[in-house]
Amino acid sequence: MIRVPCRLVVALLAFAAAGACGAPPATHHLFRGDTMGTTFSVTIVVDALNDASLEQVDTRIRRTLDGVEVKMSTYIVDSELSRFNRTTSPDPFPVSMETIDVLRQAREVSELTGGAFDVTVAPLVGAWGFGPFPADSILPSDADLSRLRLAVGYEKLQIDIARSTISKTYPGLQIDVSAIAKGYGVDRVAEVLNDAGIEAYLIEVGGEVRTRGRNSEERLWRVGIERPSSDAPGLQRVIELEDAALATSGDYRNFIEYDGRRISHTIDPRSGRPVAHGLASVSVIDSQCAWADAVATALEVMGPDEAFALASNRKWAAFLIIRQDDGTYRELATPAFEVLAGVAAL
Repeated sequence: MIRVPCRLVVALLAFAAAGACGAPPATHHLFRGDTMGTTFSVTIVVDALNDASLEQVDTRIRRTLDGVEVKMSTYIVDSELSRFNRTTSPDPFPVSMETIDVLRQAREVSELTGGAFDVTVAPLVGAWGFGPFPADSILPSDADLSRLRLAVGYEKLQIDIARSTISKTYPGLQIDVSAIAKGYGVDRVAEVLNDAGIEAYLIEVGGEVRTRGRNSEERLWRVGIERPSSDAPGLQRVIELEDAALATSGDYRNFIEYDGRRISHTIDPRSGRPVAHGLASVSVIDSQCAWADAVATALEVMGPDEAFALASNRKWAAFLIIRQDDGTYRELATPAFEVLAGVAAL
């Protein structure tokens, strides 16, 4: 997967809000570690849990996230997707049901967004220098892009849910699920905690978040949406989430500078080029983090006008931060976002 700096501010804010008057309450337990080229943080609230049970929860969280990574990472050479990417055969390729589930959700978002979200964008991601292997050149030529775009298109990936196989109709087709896998990991951890009978938690993986219940002070979890600036980091808005997921996609954390030009890691599958509009960040609230993760990426690709129109029409809960020419930021929030995002003071 594309390795990007994580947005720890989200989890840290929620944790600090619960224990701002001193040490965290005894019923708060925090698990953290590394996964998918970033970090994870899981805070749970329970009345009583012994050390052995805590260790079991910690183990299950780590195994769950490791399971997603070893199946879907393009940085692990023997992962399911890495092996699929290397083959040029059109024959059905067996994969896990977890990978099928991610690709099924990705296909749905692709169809709803006219291809603005597309996991087959991997060849273009690599050509612009953001893939698992060094690019041949920083700036691919028009001829390079024309050739690579032949391998891109979500309709060229065949998914057989019943047989748990995938296949490609173009030999050079490759998959990159980095724009949905972290969200999916969050959802899988939520399943683990739900199965363990834990009714209050905040899960964060690389800045993607999902909550349930309330913190130990019986308050809603507070999470921060970052100001989309690499020069002056901070919070643009603080919201309260109730049994919901939040995912953010932006152009301000992962980019390269080349010949005075800033090149975003967000590639528009429709044009084959990095996005170059004023939409700096998109945050989406949904019940499922994988869905929010993919939709946020699609809207970020589209740009402010197209993204806001589609999100409003679809009744998606989206919050857009638009970079102005004078360096300031303008906010746009869909009605659904304003309903779902509890207002909290900075």
